[in-house]
Amino acid sequence: MTDKKKADPKASPKNAPTPGNVCRHDSSASPAELLDKAPTKAARVLVYERHFGDLNRFEAARLVGDTCLNSTIPALESRYGLAFEHLPEKSPNNWGEPCDCTRYRLPASEHDKADKVLALMFDRTKGAA
Repeated sequence: MTDKKKADPKASPKNAPTPGNVCRHDSSASPAELLDKAPTKAARVLVYERHFGDLNRFEAARLVGDTCLNSTIPALESRYGLAFEHLPEKSPNNWGEPCDCTRYRLPASEHDKADKVLALMFDRTKGAA
């Protein structure tokens, strides 16, 4: 008689990241809970942009821990072919005075591509573990 080992449920293909289940959130999950699951800074930015809204550099530092959003967005654009809108705006600086900055927005037309990129990002970290 041979012992049969049960398959690891975490290794099941149905639990593998896909564009539809990488970071889909239920209404009870907070942004912090979802962002904590992202494997990299670029993934955190993309999760936020895809599911919660647009960012400027000051919001990115506070909300996702990215202090150089002006570099992260072009990296996502060049590495993965994503297209973000770059919208100039005025934002208050540390002294309350307006300063020029850029708001980055992921258009709805890019959401499917962003889901595929996120699946790739999450899949890479599972393969390394």
